[in-house]
Amino acid sequence: MVWLSMALILLWSPLLYLWMLGPGHPRRKEMRPFEKVYIAHRGLHDVSKGIPENSLTAFQRAAQAGYGMEMDLQLTRDGKLVVFHDASLERMCGVKKKLTDLTYEELRQYPLMETKERIPLFEDVLKVVGGRTPLIIEMKAEGKCFRATKMACEMLSNYQGLYCMESFHPLCMWWVRRHYPQILRGQLSMNYFVEEAGRPFYQKLVMTSMILNVFSRPDFIAYKHSQREQFSYHLLRKLYRVENVAWTIRSQEELEQARPTFRVMIFENFIPRTETQSR
Repeated sequence: MVWLSMALILLWSPLLYLWMLGPGHPRRKEMRPFEKVYIAHRGLHDVSKGIPENSLTAFQRAAQAGYGMEMDLQLTRDGKLVVFHDASLERMCGVKKKLTDLTYEELRQYPLMETKERIPLFEDVLKVVGGRTPLIIEMKAEGKCFRATKMACEMLSNYQGLYCMESFHPLCMWWVRRHYPQILRGQLSMNYFVEEAGRPFYQKLVMTSMILNVFSRPDFIAYKHSQREQFSYHLLRKLYRVENVAWTIRSQEELEQARPTFRVMIFENFIPRTETQSR
């Protein structure tokens, strides 16, 4: 009986893995506008010109140049939805404080990269972009992720422009699937065994294998382009032919190398030679 049980486990485990890994039903028509433009990572920023990442000027510049843009959302202590990537202000503002511990008014004290720019409200970014180009909106896992996701979805319900949402946190996208199934949702991922050695083994295994797709059933996978041959991601591409997004491409050479694999390109720190992708 023990041998029979073991045989059944061995037989069904690969099938269970494939079922849990699988994405949602393809929504290729809805994804096509994101394929037709390059996506500026955290806006079209340029430190040499005094334009920090995730700033109003960076987003205005991207929209004027015809690029889509990617941005990061999280909540302040007083419940304001702001556009900022890091958990700490140290890298961008030079102070060792967590964003989620501060109110929005307190955040206004700290300039971005010693410029006149400040951490912007999400609603102000939406006004600046004005629906001109597609948005990829990343929900950060820091703080009250579900509350932030709910607020973002509510704001976007009145936005007259194209957008999709993504997160490294699978349950954030599960929440979107459950409450706003019409919104395109994506799973951000990478090889956690390479990138985050300090995580517990079980977390690295679960996150790298992407078996939590069973909850969110993402419409696309946004993957670190240099790790595109990782086993689970390879299966998603070859077996499920999932819509795929490359992050983050930092040279024309990397862009050309990524073309055979990825349909949507997120770039940073260089200007692509052409603004439209030929497919």
